[in-house]
Amino acid sequence: MSKNKVLLATLGGFATAAVAATLTYILAVRPWHLRWGASDAEVDLSLPGDDLVPEAKLKATHAISIQASPTKIWPWLVQIGQGRGGFYSYDWLENSMGLDIHTVNEINPEFQNLKVGDVIPLAPDGFGIPVAILESEKSLVLHGDTRLPGPGKAPEMKEGDHLATVWGFHLFPQADGNTRRVERIFIDWNETPVNNFFYRVFLEPGSFIMEQKMLCGIKERAENSAA
Repeated sequence: MSKNKVLLATLGGFATAAVAATLTYILAVRPWHLRWGASDAEVDLSLPGDDLVPEAKLKATHAISIQASPTKIWPWLVQIGQGRGGFYSYDWLENSMGLDIHTVNEINPEFQNLKVGDVIPLAPDGFGIPVAILESEKSLVLHGDTRLPGPGKAPEMKEGDHLATVWGFHLFPQADGNTRRVERIFIDWNETPVNNFFYRVFLEPGSFIMEQKMLCGIKERAENSAA
């Protein structure tokens, strides 16, 4: 076989593998991670804050069962944030981006008095997401929009670009004394080929990896404190 035929065969193999991987992600992996842990009823549930980003291009609902009451879970939720309790996720990955995140393993009383309008910091430079809805032991909803003034203004965005997001945490007590924790994420952006590629290929799966770890991290801590 000539070198050209070998090269063409190799390129054809790579192309076939790439197409197969893309189809697998679109048809199987993506639908799975957009609703990880959530029942059909939880995915269809109308939750506080959904209306804050009415035309979201990304919608995800994740859920997990926690063997603890909302009273035991809530203190871990309200102290999230950079310079606060962290995000109970992969600190090493967040810190590789210079975010200086340090997740704690205890409840800190000074971070328990969260209220609507407070900003949950995401980075040391003060960039963060404001608290839009807070109903104690039930719902904590963060809402940011880069078109609005203040801490919602994301760094390094191109002129004319925007990003709007809702990040909601909801607690549903169960008859057996456990709690379903449902996380709802809505994200909207202005469509350009570059933005669509970035948000679909990088932000969408990347945020799921971090959020799944956060769900499990809070579950572990709440169950330990309940025990």
